[in-house]
Amino acid sequence: MIPILNEEESVGPMYDHVIKALDPLETPFEIIFVDDGSTDRSFELLSQMAKDDPRIVVLKFRKNAGQTAAMMAGIEYARGDMIVTMDGDLQNDPADIPMMLAKIEEGYDLVIGWRMNRQDKWLSRKLPSMVANKLIGKITGLPVKDNGCSLKVYRSSVIKRVPLYSDMHRFIPAMTLPLGARIAEVGVRHHARQFGVSKYGLSRIFKVLLDLIAIKMLLLFADKPIRRFFGLAVLAFVLTLVSLWPLLDAWAGDHSVMMQTTITMLLGSLSVFFLLLGAVASLVHQRLGGVNLRWD
Repeated sequence: MIPILNEEESVGPMYDHVIKALDPLETPFEIIFVDDGSTDRSFELLSQMAKDDPRIVVLKFRKNAGQTAAMMAGIEYARGDMIVTMDGDLQNDPADIPMMLAKIEEGYDLVIGWRMNRQDKWLSRKLPSMVANKLIGKITGLPVKDNGCSLKVYRSSVIKRVPLYSDMHRFIPAMTLPLGARIAEVGVRHHARQFGVSKYGLSRIFKVLLDLIAIKMLLLFADKPIRRFFGLAVLAFVLTLVSLWPLLDAWAGDHSVMMQTTITMLLGSLSVFFLLLGAVASLVHQRLGGVNLRWD
């Protein structure tokens, strides 16, 4: 599964490399390209390729939705028992796929590639990635050398149960661990970009931090989430009742009640918020099959 965004010069060579890597395996496969709202000729070229080779599937977004959304669309559509994801800019090497497939056959559910001798700029790409990998490992409890490497192999039965949004494709390994996933890491080749420009910059750091906060909340409250959030909601409701007494007293005495009214309204709103948040967390919990999202 390959997400594409304005990679008209890369799609042809990418197809050739994938075919060269997979044809010798003599096993059925499909190549899913997800056009994430490209404005160049990427979709036109992919459509023609699909006409020439029935193993190619092309999905198209009407507008750019981001790499995570593109990956989830491709994963949802995929029909095979194994799903391989990779970037469409030729920096990942399809020649590594057979080795990774062999690794997953050893009994793993997810095989993660980590880019050896990474061919990216140090300040804008390598340094933020190093910091992010350390931070993600610390917060999730799963140390992974290279969360940002898109070249991964999954068992379909596992990855299709993982709910993702925003830019959470970087956290897929951590999100599969609660499902009991067995994970392996292997070194893979990495090439300098030949065509086009990178779609990422330092601005993504803020998105990663926000998603990390969301994942930390999920890990903390996903075990019986409605019960945990209900406790917080009850606490906020009790504080609301407590704050009502001085508010009524202020009204009776014809004093200024602006501040007290504001506090009471905030506490009441917080109580409702925690109840709704617990309901949402319960839905996520059910989507993951009712597993415990906490691990040691």
